Amino acid sequence: MSRSQIAVNETRLVPFLKWAGGKRWFVANHGDLFPRAYGRYIEPFLGSAAVFFFLQPPKAILTDVNDELINAYTVIRDHWQPLGKALARHQALHNDEYYYAVRATPACSGIDGAARFIYLNRTCWNGLYRVNQRGEFNVPRGTKNSVLLDSDDFERLSSTLKSAKIKAADFEDSIEMAKRGDLLFVDPPYTTMHNHNGFIKYNDKIFSWDDQIRLRDAIVRADARGALIVMTNANHKSLREIYSGFNLRSLSRQSVLAGVANARGETEELLVTNLG
Repeated sequence: MSRSQIAVNETRLVPFLKWAGGKRWFVANHGDLFPRAYGRYIEPFLGSAAVFFFLQPPKAILTDVNDELINAYTVIRDHWQPLGKALARHQALHNDEYYYAVRATPACSGIDGAARFIYLNRTCWNGLYRVNQRGEFNVPRGTKNSVLLDSDDFERLSSTLKSAKIKAADFEDSIEMAKRGDLLFVDPPYTTMHNHNGFIKYNDKIFSWDDQIRLRDAIVRADARGALIVMTNANHKSLREIYSGFNLRSLSRQSVLAGVANARGETEELLVTNLG
C-alpha cells in the first residue's frame, strides 16, 4: 500500500474562500490530531478545504455537491492566472450597484463562473453561501470590499490542487472510494434529529436526518475497510448515539455566524474518529 508522510510547511496555505462551518479554527488548534501517514486524502464535503490546504497531501479526492464550488476549485487548479485577472476586473468595478448586478446574473461554469463565485463570496455578508428555491444566490452585500486579498497565492494553491481529483459528487459515492490506509476527513452539515424537523439546507439542497444516517452507514463501511476517519459534527445526543462505536470528543470553538458580534460566543462540536 502506498503511504504518504505529511510535509510540515513553514508557510501555511490560506483557503481562498470564507465558508460557513469552515475549519481554519480546527487546523489551527487541532492539526496534530491527523495521522502522520496515510494513503489518499478524501474529503466529501469540501467547503473552504482548510484541512486539505493544511495537510497538502500528495494524493487527494475532493468532492462536493455544489457545482459552483467545484468549478471554482477546478479553475484555481487549471487556470489561476486568467482567474486572477477576472477578479481584478471585479475589484475595479465593485460597489453596491455592481454587487447586486453580478448577483442577479445566472451562475455559470469556467473562469467567469469561478470569478463570479469568488467575488460574491468575498463581498457578500459573512461569506455565506445561500440560494433560493430557484437556485439563485440571494445573500446581501456585506461590509468587505476587497476582492483581491494580501493572502492570495493562487499559484501555490494551484500547485497544491494539482495532486487532487476534483469533482461534483454525493458524499456516499466519495466515501465508498476510501480503502485501507486512506484518510477520510468528513465535515457534514450539522443536522441533528431534532433541529428544523430533522433537516437543514445544504447549498441548494436539503441535508436531512436520513442523510445523517446514510452518512453514518457509509462511515461504518469505510471503517470496516480500514480507512482512517476524522469527522467533525454537531455535539448533540442524537449524533453521539449513532457514532457510539467510535472515539468521541467535544471540541470548543468560537461561533462567528451571528449577525451581531455580541451574539457570537463559544460553541461545541463533536469530533468522531477511529484513530488510536
